[in-house]
Amino acid sequence: MDKAKFFKSKRGNIPLPVFFPDATRGVIKTIDTSDLVSTKTLGILVNTYHLYRELGDEVVKKFGGIQKFMNWNGGTISDSGGFQVMSIVKANPESGSVVDKGVIFRESKKRKIIFTPEKSIDFQMKLNCDMVVALDDFTDPNSDYDEAKDTVERTIKWAKRSKDEFLKICKEKKIDEKDRPYILGVVQGGKFQDLRKYCIEELVKIGFDGFGYGGWPINSDGTFDYETAKTMVKYSPKNYLLYGLGIGKPEEIVKCAKLGFDIFDCVLPTRDARHKRLYVYNADSIKDINLDSPDFYSFYVPDKEKYYKDNSSVSTACDCLLCKNYSRAYLAHLFRIKDLTALRLATIHNLRFYSILMEKIISKKKS
Repeated sequence: MDKAKFFKSKRGNIPLPVFFPDATRGVIKTIDTSDLVSTKTLGILVNTYHLYRELGDEVVKKFGGIQKFMNWNGGTISDSGGFQVMSIVKANPESGSVVDKGVIFRESKKRKIIFTPEKSIDFQMKLNCDMVVALDDFTDPNSDYDEAKDTVERTIKWAKRSKDEFLKICKEKKIDEKDRPYILGVVQGGKFQDLRKYCIEELVKIGFDGFGYGGWPINSDGTFDYETAKTMVKYSPKNYLLYGLGIGKPEEIVKCAKLGFDIFDCVLPTRDARHKRLYVYNADSIKDINLDSPDFYSFYVPDKEKYYKDNSSVSTACDCLLCKNYSRAYLAHLFRIKDLTALRLATIHNLRFYSILMEKIISKKKS
């Protein structure tokens, strides 16, 4: 079976590849959903663990899912909470522990959350997203072989439990196969390619709609781990969606898309915007953008003194709200006086940069 050219969404088919910015807690900081629409952003990622902890079942159930709650009409993916295994628990052992049952998050001496594969899937199904993700045990990049193997074995066990819970809920709710969300398995194993291959083989036996690039994708020397990306492409079924979890640098997206990855998400464009780091194509217009150039984009820092009187737009290769209506001088002024409008305009710009990036990749694949 050939790979799909679209991501199936309740709101319609989304062309692939696609980039979903992170709306971790059901919001992208400084902007609202109408701003998302204006940037031609087609989907978002929400964080299962944080929404489970901060919203809970009742609110999500009352609104019929996260899309209605935040008034969003695009595609939606919920992650599993697996990254929090690394960022909260493994990075700070006093904050919790990982056991075969699941993840124990100790939020205080009096409160702890036991987050199991079943609980993760159950809450994701209540979020009513277009793709849910099996809970996985994040392989620490500093793991030795035996430690990495342990995370792979636990990831496989949790994936089986996640899939069983998914099928159980679909049966209980009488959700036809054509109406079910995608369910994604996550490939762990760190830098050990034989473990990655083994993880893929075992996850295929369970059966998923796609695989996520699990773990930390950066080598110890700071370069991107394309070897693992190639392993995933080589051994995954051809009709599986491949998801670059947390992969977000423009050049990495371009290269991974060429390899065969379909979906990407990252906090980079929105977080960088709030830290005065705007992405700008090194081209005179959108049609002149050349993704094959090694330096097809650069960073623009808006509050440098040389821009204080600059009446030009941030970029002529962008059609966002900022670039069509305001000057570099005005944006510099907004940042200097610490007006929140600066953060909104910068975020809108960076998100439009990424939607243009995906449009260009799709166009190049068609040509």
